[in-house]
Amino acid sequence: MEWSLTHFWLILALALSLAEVTSGVLVLLALGMAAALTAVLSFLGVPFEWQLVGMGAFSGILVPVAVRWIKPRFSPTGVAYGTTGTGVEQGNRYRTLKRDFDNASGIKVNGDFYRLRTSDTGMTELPEGTTVIFERFDGTTAVVHTISNKEQ
Repeated sequence: MEWSLTHFWLILALALSLAEVTSGVLVLLALGMAAALTAVLSFLGVPFEWQLVGMGAFSGILVPVAVRWIKPRFSPTGVAYGTTGTGVEQGNRYRTLKRDFDNASGIKVNGDFYRLRTSDTGMTELPEGTTVIFERFDGTTAVVHTISNKEQ
């Protein structure tokens, strides 16, 4: 069997598509599809320079389509990626936790533990299970205020 540029483009398409398994952002899959379309150009006898132009054009079209319109359809519903720290948690109630390895007081926001500091007194240690209201982040510290009996 004689190897040709068509085989090269097909092998590249397969390698990029298989590499997509490790990333999950559909960019490598879009590039694999672009390489497969370029293999069609090669099969039709288009010169190598125009195959490279075709690969660039196919990539320029397929990558934005995959990232902007196809990828959001594969994201789970109700998940707002990248929202922690943008203020969407402001005013939410949380119960304080004690971290097991250093006994630090904190709250869990979107599954991540954040050390806390009260806004009124500046305390950083509260009893576990204390109900607090989140105000804002100060770096990686959650600034909260404790709930008085009137607020409950």
